[in-house]
Amino acid sequence: MEHELQFLRTRRDFMRQAACAALGTIGLTSAIRDLRLIGSAAAQGPLDDYKALVCIFLSGGNDSNNLIVPRGADWVNYSAIRQNLAIPEAALHPIVPVSGDGRMFGLHPSCVELKTLFDEGKLATIFNVGVLSYPMTRAQYQSNSVPRPPQLFSHSDQVTHWQTSLPDQPPKSGWGGRIADLLQPRQIDLLNSNNSARIALCTSVNGANTFEVGNTYQQYHVSTNGAVLLSGVTGARLTAVKDLIGIPSVNLQQQAYSEVADHALDTGQLLNDAIQYTGTGWTWEAAFPTSSLGNQLKMVARLIAARGQLKMKRQIFFVSVGGYDTHTNQTAVTDPTTGSHANLLNELSEAIYAFQRGMEQLGRLTTNPNFSNDPQIANRVTAFTASDFGRTFPTNGEGSDHGWGSHHLVVGGAVKGKRTYGTFPVQQVNGPDDTSTGRWIPRLSVDEYSATLARWFGVEPGLLSTVFPNLGRFATPDLGFMS
Repeated sequence: MEHELQFLRTRRDFMRQAACAALGTIGLTSAIRDLRLIGSAAAQGPLDDYKALVCIFLSGGNDSNNLIVPRGADWVNYSAIRQNLAIPEAALHPIVPVSGDGRMFGLHPSCVELKTLFDEGKLATIFNVGVLSYPMTRAQYQSNSVPRPPQLFSHSDQVTHWQTSLPDQPPKSGWGGRIADLLQPRQIDLLNSNNSARIALCTSVNGANTFEVGNTYQQYHVSTNGAVLLSGVTGARLTAVKDLIGIPSVNLQQQAYSEVADHALDTGQLLNDAIQYTGTGWTWEAAFPTSSLGNQLKMVARLIAARGQLKMKRQIFFVSVGGYDTHTNQTAVTDPTTGSHANLLNELSEAIYAFQRGMEQLGRLTTNPNFSNDPQIANRVTAFTASDFGRTFPTNGEGSDHGWGSHHLVVGGAVKGKRTYGTFPVQQVNGPDDTSTGRWIPRLSVDEYSATLARWFGVEPGLLSTVFPNLGRFATPDLGFMS
Protein backbone atom coordinates (compact mmCIF):
# COMPACT_ATOMS: atom_id res chain seq x y z
CA MET A 1 0.00 0.00 0.00
CA GLU A 2 2.99 2.32 0.30
CA HIS A 3 2.76 3.19 -3.40
CA GLU A 4 -0.92 4.05 -3.02
CA LEU A 5 -0.29 6.17 0.07
CA GLN A 6 2.49 8.01 -1.72
CA PHE A 7 0.07 8.62 -4.57
CA LEU A 8 -2.45 10.16 -2.18
CA ARG A 9 0.23 12.32 -0.56
CA THR A 10 1.04 13.80 -3.97
CA ARG A 11 -2.55 14.76 -4.61
CA ARG A 12 -1.68 18.01 -6.37
CA ASP A 13 0.57 16.29 -8.92
CA PHE A 14 -2.05 13.65 -9.58
CA MET A 15 -4.76 16.26 -10.02
CA ARG A 16 -2.67 17.86 -12.70
CA GLN A 17 -2.09 14.50 -14.42
CA ALA A 18 -5.71 13.42 -14.07
CA ALA A 19 -6.92 16.72 -15.47
CA CYS A 20 -4.72 16.30 -18.53
CA ALA A 21 -5.98 12.77 -19.04
CA ALA A 22 -9.64 13.61 -18.51
CA LEU A 23 -10.00 17.13 -19.82
CA GLY A 24 -12.05 16.03 -22.75
CA THR A 25 -14.24 13.40 -21.17
CA ILE A 26 -15.29 15.48 -18.19
CA GLY A 27 -16.99 17.74 -20.70
CA LEU A 28 -19.45 14.96 -21.53
CA THR A 29 -21.07 15.23 -18.12
CA SER A 30 -21.30 19.02 -18.24
CA ALA A 31 -22.80 18.83 -21.73
CA ILE A 32 -25.63 16.60 -20.56
CA ARG A 33 -26.50 19.34 -18.06
CA ASP A 34 -26.42 21.95 -20.81
CA LEU A 35 -29.97 21.97 -22.18
CA ARG A 36 -29.10 24.34 -24.99
CA LEU A 37 -26.49 22.02 -26.44
CA ILE A 38 -28.67 18.97 -25.94
CA GLY A 39 -31.54 20.69 -27.73
CA SER A 40 -29.25 21.66 -30.58
CA ALA A 41 -27.88 18.13 -30.86
CA ALA A 42 -31.34 16.62 -30.83
CA ALA A 43 -32.50 19.01 -33.53
CA GLN A 44 -29.59 18.14 -35.84
CA GLY A 45 -29.59 14.44 -35.04
CA PRO A 46 -26.64 12.12 -34.36
CA LEU A 47 -23.70 11.96 -36.75
CA ASP A 48 -23.96 8.96 -39.03
CA ASP A 49 -20.49 8.88 -40.60
CA TYR A 50 -16.87 9.31 -39.54
CA LYS A 51 -14.46 12.14 -40.31
CA ALA A 52 -11.17 13.28 -38.82
CA LEU A 53 -9.04 16.41 -39.12
CA VAL A 54 -5.33 16.26 -38.27
CA CYS A 55 -3.56 19.55 -37.60
CA ILE A 56 0.22 19.29 -38.16
CA PHE A 57 1.71 22.38 -36.53
CA LEU A 58 5.22 23.35 -37.67
CA SER A 59 6.43 25.29 -34.66
CA GLY A 60 8.81 28.16 -35.20
CA GLY A 61 7.63 29.41 -38.58
CA ASN A 62 8.25 27.25 -41.64
CA ASP A 63 10.21 28.77 -44.53
CA SER A 64 7.70 27.70 -47.15
CA ASN A 65 9.61 29.75 -49.74
CA ASN A 66 11.82 26.67 -49.99
CA LEU A 67 9.03 24.11 -49.59
CA ILE A 68 7.33 25.23 -52.82
CA VAL A 69 9.70 26.89 -55.30
CA PRO A 70 8.98 28.43 -58.72
CA ARG A 71 10.72 26.90 -61.73
CA GLY A 72 11.58 28.25 -65.13
CA ALA A 73 12.00 32.00 -65.60
CA ASP A 74 10.66 32.69 -62.10
CA TRP A 75 13.42 30.58 -60.56
CA VAL A 76 16.07 33.03 -61.79
CA ASN A 77 14.50 35.85 -59.77
CA TYR A 78 14.01 33.51 -56.79
CA SER A 79 17.68 32.52 -56.83
CA ALA A 80 18.95 36.07 -57.13
CA ILE A 81 17.07 37.19 -54.01
CA ARG A 82 17.42 34.06 -51.86
CA GLN A 83 21.13 33.77 -52.64
CA ASN A 84 22.71 31.16 -50.33
CA LEU A 85 19.26 29.80 -49.39
CA ALA A 86 18.23 29.12 -53.00
CA ILE A 87 17.57 25.51 -53.93
CA PRO A 88 19.07 24.60 -57.34
CA GLU A 89 16.31 24.21 -59.90
CA ALA A 90 17.63 20.84 -61.04
CA ALA A 91 17.29 19.48 -57.49
CA LEU A 92 13.59 20.31 -57.16
CA HIS A 93 10.86 17.68 -57.55
CA PRO A 94 8.71 19.14 -60.34
CA ILE A 95 4.95 19.23 -59.79
CA VAL A 96 2.52 19.90 -62.62
CA PRO A 97 -0.83 21.18 -61.28
CA VAL A 98 -3.95 20.35 -63.28
CA SER A 99 -5.07 23.93 -62.65
CA GLY A 100 -3.28 27.18 -61.87
CA ASP A 101 -1.85 30.21 -63.58
CA GLY A 102 0.50 28.32 -65.87
CA ARG A 103 3.59 28.81 -63.75
CA MET A 104 5.80 25.85 -62.92
CA PHE A 105 6.68 24.79 -59.39
CA GLY A 106 8.82 22.25 -57.60
CA LEU A 107 8.94 20.77 -54.11
CA HIS A 108 12.05 20.78 -51.93
CA PRO A 109 14.48 17.92 -52.69
CA SER A 110 13.68 16.36 -49.30
CA CYS A 111 10.00 16.00 -50.20
CA VAL A 112 9.90 13.18 -52.73
CA GLU A 113 7.04 11.51 -50.81
CA LEU A 114 4.97 14.69 -50.97
CA LYS A 115 5.50 14.81 -54.72
CA THR A 116 4.17 11.26 -54.96
CA LEU A 117 1.01 12.24 -53.07
CA PHE A 118 0.61 15.39 -55.18
CA ASP A 119 0.90 13.39 -58.40
CA GLU A 120 -1.69 10.91 -57.07
CA GLY A 121 -4.15 13.76 -56.51
CA LYS A 122 -4.10 13.38 -52.71
CA LEU A 123 -2.21 16.58 -51.86
CA ALA A 124 -2.92 20.23 -52.63
CA THR A 125 -0.87 23.35 -51.93
CA ILE A 126 -2.48 26.52 -50.59
CA PHE A 127 -0.51 29.68 -51.37
CA ASN A 128 0.16 32.65 -49.11
CA VAL A 129 -2.10 32.00 -46.12
CA GLY A 130 -1.76 33.99 -42.91
CA VAL A 131 -3.37 35.68 -39.94
CA LEU A 132 -5.52 38.66 -40.96
CA SER A 133 -8.04 40.81 -39.13
CA TYR A 134 -9.30 42.16 -42.46
CA PRO A 135 -8.20 41.77 -46.08
CA MET A 136 -5.13 43.95 -46.63
CA THR A 137 -3.11 45.33 -49.52
CA ARG A 138 0.44 46.65 -49.43
CA ALA A 139 -0.84 50.23 -49.60
CA GLN A 140 -3.19 49.61 -46.68
CA TYR A 141 -0.42 47.98 -44.68
CA GLN A 142 1.97 50.85 -45.22
CA SER A 143 -0.63 53.54 -44.49
CA ASN A 144 -1.95 51.55 -41.51
CA SER A 145 -5.46 52.26 -42.78
CA VAL A 146 -6.72 48.72 -42.06
CA PRO A 147 -6.28 47.08 -38.63
CA ARG A 148 -3.37 44.68 -38.54
CA PRO A 149 -3.27 41.56 -36.41
CA PRO A 150 -1.61 42.58 -33.15
CA GLN A 151 2.02 41.72 -32.47
CA LEU A 152 2.83 40.66 -36.01
CA PHE A 153 5.97 38.52 -36.36
CA SER A 154 5.85 37.46 -32.67
CA HIS A 155 5.95 33.69 -32.20
CA SER A 156 3.60 33.38 -29.25
CA ASP A 157 1.04 35.85 -30.55
CA GLN A 158 0.92 34.49 -34.08
CA VAL A 159 0.62 30.90 -32.84
CA THR A 160 -2.37 32.00 -30.76
CA HIS A 161 -3.92 33.88 -33.67
CA TRP A 162 -3.47 30.90 -36.01
CA GLN A 163 -5.05 28.53 -33.52
CA THR A 164 -7.94 30.79 -32.48
CA SER A 165 -8.62 32.51 -35.83
CA LEU A 166 -9.56 35.55 -33.72
CA PRO A 167 -6.56 37.90 -33.82
CA ASP A 168 -8.60 40.93 -32.75
CA GLN A 169 -10.05 39.32 -29.61
CA PRO A 170 -8.54 38.06 -26.36
CA PRO A 171 -7.85 34.31 -26.71
CA LYS A 172 -10.57 32.23 -25.08
CA SER A 173 -10.98 29.25 -27.38
CA GLY A 174 -9.48 27.69 -30.49
CA TRP A 175 -11.32 27.09 -33.73
CA GLY A 176 -10.92 23.33 -33.33
CA GLY A 177 -12.41 23.58 -29.85
CA ARG A 178 -15.35 25.63 -31.11
CA ILE A 179 -16.05 22.94 -33.70
CA ALA A 180 -16.08 20.41 -30.86
CA ASP A 181 -18.60 22.57 -28.99
CA LEU A 182 -20.95 22.22 -31.97
CA LEU A 183 -20.39 18.57 -32.89
CA GLN A 184 -19.53 16.75 -29.65
CA PRO A 185 -23.18 16.75 -28.45
CA ARG A 186 -24.06 14.88 -31.63
CA GLN A 187 -21.75 12.06 -30.48
CA ILE A 188 -23.76 11.65 -27.28
CA ASP A 189 -26.60 9.13 -27.34
CA LEU A 190 -29.02 10.36 -24.68
CA LEU A 191 -31.00 7.10 -24.80
CA ASN A 192 -28.08 4.66 -24.72
CA SER A 193 -24.84 5.81 -23.10
CA ASN A 194 -23.05 2.74 -24.50
CA ASN A 195 -23.33 4.33 -27.94
CA SER A 196 -21.78 7.65 -26.85
CA ALA A 197 -18.25 8.75 -27.68
CA ARG A 198 -15.75 7.44 -25.14
CA ILE A 199 -13.29 10.34 -25.37
CA ALA A 200 -13.46 13.98 -26.37
CA LEU A 201 -13.73 15.02 -29.99
CA CYS A 202 -10.38 16.86 -29.73
CA THR A 203 -7.26 14.82 -28.97
CA SER A 204 -3.71 16.15 -28.62
CA VAL A 205 -0.64 13.97 -29.03
CA ASN A 206 1.67 16.84 -28.09
CA GLY A 207 0.43 18.43 -24.90
CA ALA A 208 -1.84 21.38 -24.31
CA ASN A 209 -2.64 23.69 -27.20
CA THR A 210 -4.94 26.62 -27.85
CA PHE A 211 -6.35 25.17 -31.08
CA GLU A 212 -8.43 22.51 -29.29
CA VAL A 213 -9.68 24.64 -26.37
CA GLY A 214 -13.47 24.88 -26.50
CA ASN A 215 -15.93 26.95 -24.54
CA THR A 216 -17.68 23.79 -23.31
CA TYR A 217 -15.45 20.86 -24.27
CA GLN A 218 -11.73 20.46 -23.75
CA GLN A 219 -9.01 18.38 -25.32
CA TYR A 220 -7.99 14.86 -24.35
CA HIS A 221 -4.24 14.25 -24.03
CA VAL A 222 -2.38 11.10 -24.96
CA SER A 223 1.30 10.30 -25.40
CA THR A 224 2.85 8.57 -28.38
CA ASN A 225 2.36 5.34 -26.41
CA GLY A 226 -1.26 5.95 -25.51
CA ALA A 227 -3.07 7.22 -22.43
CA VAL A 228 -0.85 7.91 -19.43
CA LEU A 229 -1.95 5.79 -16.48
CA LEU A 230 -0.47 5.38 -13.00
CA SER A 231 3.05 4.08 -13.45
CA GLY A 232 3.64 0.68 -11.86
CA VAL A 233 0.11 0.41 -10.45
CA THR A 234 -1.83 -2.58 -11.80
CA GLY A 235 -4.05 -5.40 -10.62
CA ALA A 236 -4.89 -5.40 -6.90
CA ARG A 237 -2.92 -2.22 -6.30
CA LEU A 238 -4.90 -0.36 -8.96
CA THR A 239 -8.14 -1.65 -7.46
CA ALA A 240 -7.03 -0.43 -4.03
CA VAL A 241 -6.16 3.00 -5.37
CA LYS A 242 -9.53 3.29 -7.09
CA ASP A 243 -11.28 2.20 -3.91
CA LEU A 244 -9.47 4.93 -2.00
CA ILE A 245 -10.31 7.50 -4.63
CA GLY A 246 -13.95 6.42 -4.62
CA ILE A 247 -14.60 6.82 -0.90
CA PRO A 248 -17.71 9.08 -0.69
CA SER A 249 -17.20 12.53 0.79
CA VAL A 250 -19.48 15.34 1.91
CA ASN A 251 -16.81 17.77 0.69
CA LEU A 252 -17.98 18.72 -2.80
CA GLN A 253 -14.49 19.57 -4.04
CA GLN A 254 -13.08 16.28 -2.80
CA GLN A 255 -16.01 14.36 -4.29
CA ALA A 256 -15.57 16.09 -7.66
CA TYR A 257 -11.86 15.29 -7.59
CA SER A 258 -12.60 11.64 -6.89
CA GLU A 259 -15.02 11.44 -9.81
CA VAL A 260 -12.54 13.07 -12.21
CA ALA A 261 -9.69 10.82 -11.12
CA ASP A 262 -11.77 7.65 -11.37
CA HIS A 263 -13.11 8.64 -14.78
CA ALA A 264 -9.60 9.45 -16.02
CA LEU A 265 -8.31 6.02 -15.03
CA ASP A 266 -11.25 4.21 -16.63
CA THR A 267 -11.07 6.22 -19.83
CA GLY A 268 -7.32 5.79 -20.14
CA GLN A 269 -7.57 2.04 -19.73
CA LEU A 270 -10.40 1.90 -22.26
CA LEU A 271 -8.33 3.81 -24.80
CA ASN A 272 -5.23 1.68 -24.29
CA ASP A 273 -7.28 -1.49 -24.71
CA ALA A 274 -8.76 -0.10 -27.93
CA ILE A 275 -5.39 0.62 -29.56
CA GLN A 276 -3.70 -2.63 -28.58
CA TYR A 277 -4.42 -4.22 -31.97
CA THR A 278 -2.03 -1.82 -33.71
CA GLY A 279 0.68 -2.20 -31.07
CA THR A 280 3.34 -4.89 -30.82
CA GLY A 281 3.11 -7.31 -33.72
CA TRP A 282 1.32 -4.88 -36.03
CA THR A 283 3.09 -3.74 -39.20
CA TRP A 284 2.30 -0.57 -41.11
CA GLU A 285 2.89 -1.15 -44.80
CA ALA A 286 4.62 2.24 -45.08
CA ALA A 287 6.83 2.52 -42.00
CA PHE A 288 6.42 5.66 -39.94
CA PRO A 289 9.73 7.46 -39.33
CA THR A 290 10.96 7.03 -35.76
CA SER A 291 11.00 10.79 -35.29
CA SER A 292 8.87 13.00 -33.07
CA LEU A 293 6.38 13.75 -35.84
CA GLY A 294 6.44 10.18 -37.12
CA ASN A 295 5.62 8.78 -33.69
CA GLN A 296 2.84 11.31 -33.14
CA LEU A 297 1.16 10.60 -36.47
CA LYS A 298 1.47 6.87 -35.87
CA MET A 299 -0.49 7.30 -32.63
CA VAL A 300 -3.12 9.30 -34.52
CA ALA A 301 -3.37 6.44 -37.02
CA ARG A 302 -3.80 3.95 -34.17
CA LEU A 303 -6.55 6.05 -32.60
CA ILE A 304 -8.36 6.29 -35.93
CA ALA A 305 -8.08 2.51 -36.28
CA ALA A 306 -9.76 2.25 -32.86
CA ARG A 307 -12.59 4.67 -33.69
CA GLY A 308 -15.19 1.90 -33.53
CA GLN A 309 -14.24 0.73 -30.04
CA LEU A 310 -14.15 4.36 -28.90
CA LYS A 311 -17.56 5.07 -30.51
CA MET A 312 -16.20 8.12 -32.34
CA LYS A 313 -17.88 9.80 -35.30
CA ARG A 314 -15.76 12.96 -35.38
CA GLN A 315 -12.18 13.51 -34.21
CA ILE A 316 -9.78 16.44 -34.38
CA PHE A 317 -6.14 15.66 -33.70
CA PHE A 318 -3.22 17.98 -32.93
CA VAL A 319 0.42 17.07 -33.51
CA SER A 320 3.36 19.44 -33.49
CA VAL A 321 7.07 19.47 -34.21
CA GLY A 322 9.57 22.23 -33.46
CA GLY A 323 12.80 23.45 -34.99
CA TYR A 324 11.37 25.62 -37.79
CA ASP A 325 12.72 28.91 -36.40
CA THR A 326 15.65 28.83 -38.84
CA HIS A 327 17.46 32.11 -38.29
CA THR A 328 20.81 30.32 -38.68
CA ASN A 329 22.14 27.12 -40.21
CA GLN A 330 19.05 26.81 -42.38
CA THR A 331 21.06 25.23 -45.18
CA ALA A 332 24.51 23.70 -45.30
CA VAL A 333 27.17 26.09 -46.57
CA THR A 334 28.33 23.72 -49.28
CA ASP A 335 24.93 22.36 -50.33
CA PRO A 336 21.64 24.30 -49.94
CA THR A 337 19.67 21.08 -50.43
CA THR A 338 20.92 19.88 -47.02
CA GLY A 339 20.93 21.36 -43.53
CA SER A 340 18.45 21.76 -40.68
CA HIS A 341 15.49 22.82 -42.83
CA ALA A 342 16.06 19.95 -45.27
CA ASN A 343 16.02 17.51 -42.35
CA LEU A 344 12.76 18.97 -41.04
CA LEU A 345 11.08 18.77 -44.45
CA ASN A 346 12.30 15.20 -44.90
CA GLU A 347 10.68 14.27 -41.57
CA LEU A 348 7.47 16.04 -42.62
CA SER A 349 7.38 14.36 -46.02
CA GLU A 350 8.04 10.84 -44.72
CA ALA A 351 5.58 11.18 -41.83
CA ILE A 352 2.72 12.54 -43.95
CA TYR A 353 3.30 9.86 -46.58
CA ALA A 354 3.28 7.06 -43.98
CA PHE A 355 0.12 8.47 -42.42
CA GLN A 356 -1.74 8.65 -45.73
CA ARG A 357 -0.65 5.13 -46.65
CA GLY A 358 -1.74 4.02 -43.17
CA MET A 359 -5.25 5.33 -43.79
CA GLU A 360 -5.35 3.47 -47.10
CA GLN A 361 -4.17 0.30 -45.36
CA LEU A 362 -6.97 0.58 -42.79
CA GLY A 363 -9.44 0.83 -45.66
CA ARG A 364 -8.37 -2.57 -46.93
CA LEU A 365 -9.01 -4.32 -43.58
CA THR A 366 -12.58 -5.13 -44.48
CA THR A 367 -12.57 -8.60 -42.89
CA ASN A 368 -10.60 -7.92 -39.69
CA PRO A 369 -12.96 -8.19 -36.68
CA ASN A 370 -10.74 -5.90 -34.56
CA PHE A 371 -11.46 -2.84 -36.70
CA SER A 372 -14.42 -0.85 -37.96
CA ASN A 373 -14.55 -1.90 -41.58
CA ASP A 374 -14.69 1.07 -43.92
CA PRO A 375 -13.07 0.94 -47.36
CA GLN A 376 -13.53 4.73 -47.61
CA ILE A 377 -11.65 5.64 -44.42
CA ALA A 378 -8.80 7.30 -46.37
CA ASN A 379 -11.41 9.67 -47.83
CA ARG A 380 -12.69 10.53 -44.36
CA VAL A 381 -9.38 11.75 -42.89
CA THR A 382 -7.73 15.04 -43.86
CA ALA A 383 -4.38 16.29 -42.59
CA PHE A 384 -3.27 19.91 -42.96
CA THR A 385 -0.27 22.00 -42.00
CA ALA A 386 -0.20 25.18 -39.94
CA SER A 387 2.68 27.28 -38.60
CA ASP A 388 3.41 30.48 -36.69
CA PHE A 389 4.09 32.37 -39.92
CA GLY A 390 6.23 32.21 -43.04
CA ARG A 391 9.73 33.62 -43.23
CA THR A 392 11.47 36.46 -45.02
CA PHE A 393 12.20 35.90 -48.68
CA PRO A 394 15.72 37.44 -48.65
CA THR A 395 18.45 35.66 -46.74
CA ASN A 396 19.86 37.14 -43.56
CA GLY A 397 23.20 35.55 -44.42
CA GLU A 398 22.67 32.30 -42.50
CA GLY A 399 18.94 31.72 -42.63
CA SER A 400 15.65 33.60 -42.76
CA ASP A 401 13.76 35.75 -40.27
CA HIS A 402 10.16 36.00 -39.10
CA GLY A 403 7.71 36.59 -41.92
CA TRP A 404 3.95 36.51 -42.40
CA GLY A 405 2.12 34.74 -45.24
CA SER A 406 3.07 31.11 -45.84
CA HIS A 407 2.24 28.19 -48.14
CA HIS A 408 0.52 25.12 -46.69
CA LEU A 409 -0.33 21.52 -47.51
CA VAL A 410 -3.63 19.64 -47.32
CA VAL A 411 -3.55 15.85 -47.66
CA GLY A 412 -6.19 13.14 -47.88
CA GLY A 413 -8.52 11.20 -50.11
CA ALA A 414 -11.18 13.93 -50.00
CA VAL A 415 -8.74 16.65 -51.07
CA LYS A 416 -9.05 17.98 -54.61
CA GLY A 417 -5.38 17.36 -55.10
CA LYS A 418 -2.79 17.88 -57.80
CA ARG A 419 -3.84 21.53 -57.67
CA THR A 420 -2.66 24.81 -56.24
CA TYR A 421 -5.04 27.23 -54.54
CA GLY A 422 -4.66 30.91 -53.90
CA THR A 423 -2.23 33.35 -55.50
CA PHE A 424 1.52 32.81 -55.46
CA PRO A 425 3.19 36.02 -54.21
CA VAL A 426 5.15 38.25 -56.56
CA GLN A 427 8.65 37.37 -55.42
CA GLN A 428 10.02 40.86 -55.27
CA VAL A 429 11.27 42.85 -52.30
CA ASN A 430 9.07 45.97 -52.08
CA GLY A 431 6.77 44.31 -54.60
CA PRO A 432 2.96 44.25 -54.41
CA ASP A 433 2.87 41.38 -51.88
CA ASP A 434 5.67 42.58 -49.61
CA THR A 435 5.46 44.63 -46.42
CA SER A 436 8.95 46.02 -47.21
CA THR A 437 11.48 43.36 -46.21
CA GLY A 438 10.30 40.26 -48.04
CA ARG A 439 7.44 39.40 -45.68
CA TRP A 440 4.46 38.33 -47.75
CA ILE A 441 1.15 40.01 -46.95
CA PRO A 442 -1.32 37.09 -46.92
CA ARG A 443 -3.80 36.92 -49.78
CA LEU A 444 -5.82 34.24 -47.96
CA SER A 445 -6.81 34.41 -44.30
CA VAL A 446 -6.56 31.64 -41.74
CA ASP A 447 -10.35 32.02 -41.51
CA GLU A 448 -10.87 31.05 -45.17
CA TYR A 449 -8.37 28.18 -45.01
CA SER A 450 -9.83 26.79 -41.78
CA ALA A 451 -13.48 27.31 -42.69
CA THR A 452 -12.97 25.22 -45.83
CA LEU A 453 -11.79 22.36 -43.63
CA ALA A 454 -14.58 22.93 -41.09
CA ARG A 455 -17.28 22.86 -43.77
CA TRP A 456 -16.04 19.51 -45.05
CA PHE A 457 -15.84 18.24 -41.46
CA GLY A 458 -19.56 18.83 -40.96
CA VAL A 459 -20.05 22.37 -39.68
CA GLU A 460 -23.16 23.62 -41.43
CA PRO A 461 -22.81 26.84 -43.47
CA GLY A 462 -25.13 28.72 -41.12
CA LEU A 463 -22.90 27.85 -38.17
CA LEU A 464 -19.54 28.74 -39.71
CA SER A 465 -19.78 32.24 -38.26
CA THR A 466 -20.09 30.67 -34.80
CA VAL A 467 -16.71 29.01 -35.27
CA PHE A 468 -15.17 31.85 -37.29
CA PRO A 469 -16.78 35.15 -36.22
CA ASN A 470 -14.58 37.15 -38.62
CA LEU A 471 -15.24 34.97 -41.67
CA GLY A 472 -17.74 37.43 -43.18
CA ARG A 473 -14.95 39.97 -43.65
CA PHE A 474 -13.30 37.80 -46.31
CA ALA A 475 -14.34 37.00 -49.85
CA THR A 476 -14.01 33.22 -50.00
CA PRO A 477 -15.45 31.18 -47.11
CA ASP A 478 -14.80 28.02 -49.13
CA LEU A 479 -11.51 27.85 -51.06
CA GLY A 480 -12.70 24.76 -52.90
CA PHE A 481 -9.89 22.35 -52.08
CA MET A 482 -12.17 19.79 -50.38
CA SER A 483 -14.57 17.56 -52.27
